[in-house]
Amino acid sequence: MSDRTPAQLSGETRAESDRLLHDALAGGKLPRWAPAAVGVVALALAAVLNLVTFVDGVAGTLVVAALLFGVLQSVWSFVVEGRRHAVDRLATTLVYTTFLLALAPLVAVLLTVIVRGLNALSVDFLLTSMRGVSPREEGGGVYHAIVGTLEQVGIAALIGIPLGVLTAIYLVEYAQQGNSKRLARAVSFFVDVMTGVPSVVVGLFVYTAAILTLGMERSGFAAALALTILMIPVVVRSTEEMLRIVPRDLREASYALGIPKWRTILKVVLPTALSGIITGAMLAVARVAGETAPLLLTTFMSQSINFNPFSGPQAALPLFVWDQFNSGTDASQDRAWAGALVLITIVMILYLAAKLVARFTGVKK
Repeated sequence: MSDRTPAQLSGETRAESDRLLHDALAGGKLPRWAPAAVGVVALALAAVLNLVTFVDGVAGTLVVAALLFGVLQSVWSFVVEGRRHAVDRLATTLVYTTFLLALAPLVAVLLTVIVRGLNALSVDFLLTSMRGVSPREEGGGVYHAIVGTLEQVGIAALIGIPLGVLTAIYLVEYAQQGNSKRLARAVSFFVDVMTGVPSVVVGLFVYTAAILTLGMERSGFAAALALTILMIPVVVRSTEEMLRIVPRDLREASYALGIPKWRTILKVVLPTALSGIITGAMLAVARVAGETAPLLLTTFMSQSINFNPFSGPQAALPLFVWDQFNSGTDASQDRAWAGALVLITIVMILYLAAKLVARFTGVKK
């Protein structure tokens, strides 16, 4: 006879039942190399279909391969692992596929700009202007456009980022009680409207209100005003979301120590949300740095270097790229790709610099 007690026998029986139930639910398991093997088979079948059917091109072949991968892996998983795991693998495949589909155009554009932009990129290209250079001639540079872009975007950032941050602080911290709610709703409504306004409409507004009505000349500053209008709603919305995720407990702890509200916002709330605020600000800078339509209406173009944004037409990198592409010659095409590469590089440098500032000035974790 067994020395085990009825309680022990009951526990072992229950454990065995749990194990059998787990095995029944779990079923088999695909090997780790299964996705790679299915991917190879899917690519091979897609290549065959590319040869014998209407499927054509690299993009079409990859799309067919992705569809075949999802179908083959789901069928294999259904046979071996069961319906639940098959559905899970199919959903995971769809998530990764949509991510790659969204990423592919960005990577393709970036690689194209880098490869074609390096053909004309040089020290002389960065340090000379297009004054006296024909579209058909080699040479010339982008220095005048770099100066214009940095000044115009810089002025827009100096005006738009503080206004956007202060507006967001008002909406989150001060517009929660009394009559302020009505004003907050109006401000939030107009911010939403400004977010959806096309850039060419903003350029027309500045051209009509500032240049035709007030007599301001077409200049880099007029262009900066248009970029400011485009920048403000992006800064407001991003800053507003960052301030809302700051824990309420931090504010209440500061108030409990007798610290006034303005000082709490300045010393507690803003440092906590600083990294997100800077990211939103740089998103706004990247948003306006590549705009062309407002600049055509407010500053137009100049082939010479103009360091004064308040007087006379001033070049900018988007205008430079647009003008060179429209020229249609091989030399101008190369300069256009190089100008686009310079613009992307400037935005990346500004973003990295802003992240470094946020890292060393924000709240230490």
